[in-house]
Amino acid sequence: MFARLARLGVLLLLIGAVAACNDLGFDQRAQVPLSGSVKARLSGMQSSPGAPMLVRIFKEESQLEVWKQTSAGTYKLFNSYKICAWSGDLGPKIKEGDRQSPEGFYSISRGLMNPKSNYYLAFNTGFPNKFDRAYGRTGSNLMVHGDCSSRGCYAMTDEEIAEIYALARESLAGGNNSFSLEIYPFRMTPENIARHQSNPNMDFWRNLKTGYDIFEITRKPATWDVCDRKYVFDAATPDGKPLDATAPCPNLSYDSSLVAALNAKQAADDSAVKVALADEAAAKQKAAEAAAAKAQAEAEAKARGEAISNTWSGFWGGLFGGGGQSEGGSGSNG
Repeated sequence: MFARLARLGVLLLLIGAVAACNDLGFDQRAQVPLSGSVKARLSGMQSSPGAPMLVRIFKEESQLEVWKQTSAGTYKLFNSYKICAWSGDLGPKIKEGDRQSPEGFYSISRGLMNPKSNYYLAFNTGFPNKFDRAYGRTGSNLMVHGDCSSRGCYAMTDEEIAEIYALARESLAGGNNSFSLEIYPFRMTPENIARHQSNPNMDFWRNLKTGYDIFEITRKPATWDVCDRKYVFDAATPDGKPLDATAPCPNLSYDSSLVAALNAKQAADDSAVKVALADEAAAKQKAAEAAAAKAQAEAEAKARGEAISNTWSGFWGGLFGGGGQSEGGSGSNG
């Protein structure tokens, strides 16, 4: 009996040791320091590991960008990573189980970091956010993670998520409460807007585009809130309190210079969209005319071929078959 208890004790110790090793592995994985080359690149762009960070995701292009704040206060692109896999189609996530990767604006705090993910490392997107909840959208555990496999998440290679996770960890350790995550269906260019103009999500995407445009103008992530079930960006509320996501928007104030720059950019983009749509319509018309001309040419060629075939058929028929019938008729009459 004593020997059996001793063996059981040894077995329990081994199991505990294995579990401890696994936990240690997870912990070590999440604590791998930034490489010297990454630190050198950050320094070269006048940034640092602890500086604020922005992550932008573009579904259609399958790209994830990491931007870091520089000593000048603006952000510079640190690196662009190829997304290994994402789920669903262009457009927002609607409900749990639809296997759709989300779109929108999210804030990633320490509590959304997942050092013990089953997919190497991960951080939660924060879906559903205030905007998503205003539409009753549901979903859970929508992550940016490793393992290159997606069921509603954005999957990276393990090597890529290791670097992205470390950059996020150091940014949060630098005194920042969160970092910004902006997820778009595609780069919000006039050409892409024109190409997807008929998509039923266009109104939602144009709302996202305002935040995108602010970053393009200022090279700083836009602050966001939600009222009247839409995003509002860089807006000051009358009482300084968060907005009610489903209530009508109150009187909001904006920086006048930013509004002027934003209006100018959006007017220019709208003009470019019209040009792109006109070019697309002209191209479709030209293609239709070319297809019609080709069909007509093929029909005329077929008709000519049939006419030639009938002509030769009549010639050979008259040469051989026609003479025999004449002789037979003459003999019948004689």
